[in-house]
Amino acid sequence: MGKVERKKWSGEFSEWYNELIETAGIIDKRYPVKGMNVWLPYGLRIMRNIEAFIRSEMERTGHDEVLFPALIPETEFQKEAEHIAGFEGEVFWVTHAGHDPLDVRLILRPTSETAMYSMFSLWIRSHADLPFKVYQIVNVYRYETKHTRPLIRVREISRFFEAHTAHDSFEDAERQIKEDLEIFDNLANFLAIPYIISKRPDWDKFPGAYYSLGAEVIMPDGRTLQIGTMHNYRQNFAKAYNIQYETESGDHEYVHQTTFGMSERLLAAVIAIHGDDRGMVLPPTIAPIQVVIVPIPKKDAEADVFAYAREIAKELRKAGFRVHVDERDIRPGRKFYDWELKGVPLRVEVGPRDVEGRKAVLSRRDTLEKVTVDRDAIVDEVRKTLNAIHENLYNRAKEFLESHIKRVDTIEEAKAVFEDRKGIVEIPWCGSEECGLRMEEELDAKMLGTPYPEENTKVEGKKCPVCGRDAKFVARFARTY
Repeated sequence: MGKVERKKWSGEFSEWYNELIETAGIIDKRYPVKGMNVWLPYGLRIMRNIEAFIRSEMERTGHDEVLFPALIPETEFQKEAEHIAGFEGEVFWVTHAGHDPLDVRLILRPTSETAMYSMFSLWIRSHADLPFKVYQIVNVYRYETKHTRPLIRVREISRFFEAHTAHDSFEDAERQIKEDLEIFDNLANFLAIPYIISKRPDWDKFPGAYYSLGAEVIMPDGRTLQIGTMHNYRQNFAKAYNIQYETESGDHEYVHQTTFGMSERLLAAVIAIHGDDRGMVLPPTIAPIQVVIVPIPKKDAEADVFAYAREIAKELRKAGFRVHVDERDIRPGRKFYDWELKGVPLRVEVGPRDVEGRKAVLSRRDTLEKVTVDRDAIVDEVRKTLNAIHENLYNRAKEFLESHIKRVDTIEEAKAVFEDRKGIVEIPWCGSEECGLRMEEELDAKMLGTPYPEENTKVEGKKCPVCGRDAKFVARFARTY
């Protein structure tokens, strides 16, 4: 029985991650435009499984799917000044068609507010049209100047999910934010990923937003990765794009709007959080292959291990599992290596003795434990084991997350935590931008924001370590991706 090791996973995470992304068949980084990558079949199948769950949640909650063009006229982009200020340094411009300069320059969408909302003003007319809820999964483009990293920091986000909603009141928009949080929690459980939600400080909220929420995970090297965002815009964009509706009394009011965004960073988080030194460990929910069956033939043995393996596969498929029989003419050890690298949750090994005894060996990818089961009980045992794997992945990740969040009272204590074991530091804060930015500078870390919902934190009797005034909030700081 093998032993789970995570030395390279934690000690050399960047090298481990960059190598695994290609060797496990997720993407190919060699495309000749920096920060733009090619999805490989296996990686795309995993991502499609994640997206299928997102689509089911969107359908459950009454969102309709749309698909907008990738090009946005500069005239529309300019309508919302704060939004432009947030993105103007990151956009790709289209200035020519063939040899001719365009009359109106175009941008490749960095996100879709300025593309969608001119259409919203045509579609939304009456209170009967509200709430209005749509989403799309598209490519977006941002000229990322920092060091690019596959699935994490790229110039083409090729699997970008964004939901956009319009409402008749601030209260109904707030209800939508709560629904987004519920959807995200369902998704995180589906991926076996624990996370935290923080309300961003005003200087770091989404351009044009009234407030922004961010969902973070902690990566193996102690840095945080944002994997989801929710924004309440109030009427900021509605006024810029003239999105009004007629009330029941015949008056006209601007709508209240929200957005909810995620990307292929979800897959980056799954790969990073659940992996080990042997490669990926996929939750059964999203694994393209949940069970791989490896026949192990022996010379001169009468038992037909291949027929036995196919028989088991047929039964497991009938029970609803995604199954593959590896009949390649290579050594079993090589097959084990390949499927462990790709993170297949469960391996079934069958040799001549198993055929004769009507048995099979189940090998778990998460713990590397092996157990022999009766052939007649294999469907129940596989189902039970896959559920146990998912639960174990979540619990292991939750323990890692919670052990890397530390509450302190002073800047010195916070610095010691970052030096010692990285992760997230929570520290009292008076709420002033000056003190918040000062702490960012002294800690060489970013303020993620304040815990959300706020009632989860208590600061009675605590002082802001910068100015000494009474603390109003707990502020979270981390080194981020």
